[in-house]
Amino acid sequence: MKIKIAILAAILLVVGCAKKTNAVYYTYKTQCMSVEGDGSQTVKAWGNGMDQFDAVEQAKKNAVRDVLFTGILEGKAECNTKPLVPEVNAREKYEDYFNKFFADGGAYKNFASSKDERNDGREKKKGKQSVTYSVTVRVLRPELKQKLIADGIIK
Repeated sequence: MKIKIAILAAILLVVGCAKKTNAVYYTYKTQCMSVEGDGSQTVKAWGNGMDQFDAVEQAKKNAVRDVLFTGILEGKAECNTKPLVPEVNAREKYEDYFNKFFADGGAYKNFASSKDERNDGREKKKGKQSVTYSVTVRVLRPELKQKLIADGIIK
């Protein structure tokens, strides 16, 4: 009888822990909301941080990063699915450039506008040690492309 109880307790413990760890590692993908007349893309991006400010800034970085390196594959089909930087391993090749670009207060902020965001547009997911927020961001794709051309990253 004691063995059966011990086995049952061990199974419940393993199952309970597995559920918690899966939820922590869930990744949200950037989604296309619309494409504006000037070529900029309005997207819904997610970011994780210690507080709301950090999470929202991370979401803006993620939006710009996805437009640069992966293209926007989720959401409405009208977004440009081709990344601005199609070169394989470009992040590693131009590591110094992109580290400065995505640093806190870096140039990425010039290409991520929150002017399309509504007051009720943010979603929040709370973990034990961090929060995850979604934010609606307009990524100024044509201006971003011009900067990358001027800086010699793309042709």
